[in-house]
This record gives sequence, C-alpha cells and structure tokens, in this order.
Amino acid sequence: MMKRILCCLVVMTGVALADQPRAPALPAPEGLPATVFSFGKENPDCLEWTNACQICTRDAAGEMQCSTPGIACTPGVPVCRVRKTP
Repeated sequence: MMKRILCCLVVMTGVALADQPRAPALPAPEGLPATVFSFGKENPDCLEWTNACQICTRDAAGEMQCSTPGIACTPGVPVCRVRKTP
C-alpha cells in the first residue's frame, strides 16, 4: 500500500511540474558570433578557428568540419587561428 501511495505522489509531482512555463532563451550578445558555425560562415577566409571548446577547419572544397565539444567546456569567443594566404 505504501509503494502505491509513493508511486502516485511521484507521478502527480511530475504532471504538476510539466505544466510550469519555461523561461525564454536568451539572445546571443550583439556583436559576437553565436557559434563556431556562424563564425565560419562569416569568415570564409579563415581555414581554422576555435572557441576554446571546439576546433573547426575548412577543407579544400570550403566545407566546415568541427570537433565535438567536451561535456564541461565553456565556449569563448571564436578566433581564427589560420587564414588563407593570398
């Protein structure tokens, strides 16, 4: 009987919490690229860039490839590490 009551309480708590409104997502700060992907799109002459969590490169065809960020990494402002030479 006690297990049944406990299960009901757990289920009812989950249902009550599911109806709570969620806070809206914060917009990206103005003037800063939102992601390493947008940085790559905005800087086509950059061949390698990083945000201290991910490293991205551009291949000969211009396609971007980025590493997977670590689980506890806090990304910084993306910076270009290698640019195309004229």
